[in-house]
Amino acid sequence: MDDANGIDEQYSNVKEEAESNEKSKIIAAQGQGQQQAWHKQITVRGLVASVVIGSIFSIIAMKITLTIGITPHFNVSAALLAFIMIRTWTKALGKIGIASAPFTKQENTMIQTCSVACYSIALGGGFASYLLAMNKKTFELSGGSTVVGNSPSSIKEPGIGWMTAFLFLVCFVGLFVLIPLRKILIVDYKLTFPSGMATAVLINGFHGRGDKMADFMWGFFQWFYTAKDNCGFSQFPTFGLQAKKQTFYFDFSMTYVGTGMICSHAVNLSLLLGAVLSYGMMWPLIVRRKGDWFPADIPESSMKSLTGYKAFIPIALLLGDGLYNFIKILCITFMNIHNRRKNNQNSSSEGRINQENSCKEDEAFVGENIPLWVAAVGYIIFAIISTIAIPSIFPELKWYFVVLAYVVTPSLAFCNAYGAGLTDMNMAYNYGKVGLFIVAAMSGKEHGMIASLAACGLFKSIINVSCILMQDFKTGHLTLSSPKAMLLSQAVGTALGCVISPLSFFLFYKAFDIGNPDKEFKAPFGIIYRNLAIIGVQGFSALPQHCLQLCYGFFAAAVVINVVKDVSPAKVGKWMPLPTAMAVPFLIGGYFAVDMCVGTLVVFLWHRYKSKTAALMVPAVASGLICGEGLWILPASILALAKVSPPICMKFLSG
Repeated sequence: MDDANGIDEQYSNVKEEAESNEKSKIIAAQGQGQQQAWHKQITVRGLVASVVIGSIFSIIAMKITLTIGITPHFNVSAALLAFIMIRTWTKALGKIGIASAPFTKQENTMIQTCSVACYSIALGGGFASYLLAMNKKTFELSGGSTVVGNSPSSIKEPGIGWMTAFLFLVCFVGLFVLIPLRKILIVDYKLTFPSGMATAVLINGFHGRGDKMADFMWGFFQWFYTAKDNCGFSQFPTFGLQAKKQTFYFDFSMTYVGTGMICSHAVNLSLLLGAVLSYGMMWPLIVRRKGDWFPADIPESSMKSLTGYKAFIPIALLLGDGLYNFIKILCITFMNIHNRRKNNQNSSSEGRINQENSCKEDEAFVGENIPLWVAAVGYIIFAIISTIAIPSIFPELKWYFVVLAYVVTPSLAFCNAYGAGLTDMNMAYNYGKVGLFIVAAMSGKEHGMIASLAACGLFKSIINVSCILMQDFKTGHLTLSSPKAMLLSQAVGTALGCVISPLSFFLFYKAFDIGNPDKEFKAPFGIIYRNLAIIGVQGFSALPQHCLQLCYGFFAAAVVINVVKDVSPAKVGKWMPLPTAMAVPFLIGGYFAVDMCVGTLVVFLWHRYKSKTAALMVPAVASGLICGEGLWILPASILALAKVSPPICMKFLSG
């Protein structure tokens, strides 16, 4: 995902429950007892659990982002797995007479923070977007040397060494950007960070009640029948063979069903709407214009064929949605800052009462001081190292572009974190695109392609990691966890992610045909980011015939949809689609949207008939579906690398 970070209406039911709880109720749920010292909140068993959970979710997130590009937040799932693993471990030791330290919610928070930081690199590291956009296959899919600025010199094949080094350079800086502002964002401004708050509430709930999660062997069962291409349950023509040709079928993927259960109804229905508009209506109509809008004998992979429309129209939707929300969040940020400064002089008695209610949380959060020099020295050291090292990895990205990024990103990171605290919308991917277009325009056609893609990663990674840290600080704030322990856990998780994520990527890259639009691992955002760079370098001449007019229309539609959603009553606005979600099926089809809508149907029926258990159990069951099938990914990849094929091909043919 890599633009999954743009799908921000996650955990809708959990968030509503979290935001409706008053501070006093949250404090009561946290239980009594003295707070542990920060170094006691980080345990050996917690680190081991973090490595296991972070690795599992890195592989799962990598699979999802390389197939559909949209990934949900796994914060709740990570917290739940941590709870189950440690509780199971302590019970097992207890049965053989070995006593173990009590499992506290602070330790649970540390494991969740570390594992989330780990798998977030798989989501936001650019493996399915700007990094993949540099390879030869994406170069060929985007038109090859026939496209101006898309020369063979603009190819950089993936490599574990340079990817790991680049991630260490750009991700660790994000840990130091907003540390001096943590008190302002969390305590003074009292930003909610809904996902962070929801995770904290559920961690408190886990330690109050606890849950179980099932194991699933569905992945192995499906693999058994996929001896050749287009075989197996994933090719079941649910709605008929004709619908299947247009990618409308249920492929029995429990990963996508579980993802649909975690994503909001708005996300899932928007995906289905995008699939219907594109593969159900537009592409069949445009294909009929072959020989008129584009030559009949042109290769299907050419950007001047139907592929061009598939590539650029979703970009218009993404840019329209991103630009609108970018401007909106900036306006909200500056208006709120102005109002807070204005109202600071007139503090009311109500404010003092609220301050007393949250005193316990604030004391725990502010009581431990993280020196300002730690943030300043860390940022400066990494900035200097990056300015020297990044141009050696990407010679096209000059050192002064790196310096520019490190001068500009702190203010952008604050704006992004403030906006995410108010709206739960992490706009780091949009800031990355801003960096992409600026550097593409300044670098020229010869070096602009690789330079702009690398700059995109530089901007996005710094801003994204700093926002994730603030979100986890909010979780720690509500679970009375130590900020020092949170920062150390985040650093450990980030280091793990910078190592595990490239290894996870290469597990898929070597075993499967990544980026092939006709295979499972389509990696849609790779071609999108390559074409964004082409537009930045070349301009609108890269678009096929009549595509620009369609792009204008969809860009405007994305803006209008957002405007209507924001200005209309809530009962109307909640039915407006999400343009970012709509954009993904334009490239890869509707099969995964069908799966995710099955997940959303399960959640709808569950809340309707068993509403009391749904809020807590839905994340647990979704986690089981995702992890159960996800655990099969590792052995499946090993079998593929070993050239071991399934024994049976189950195929469906017309009668």
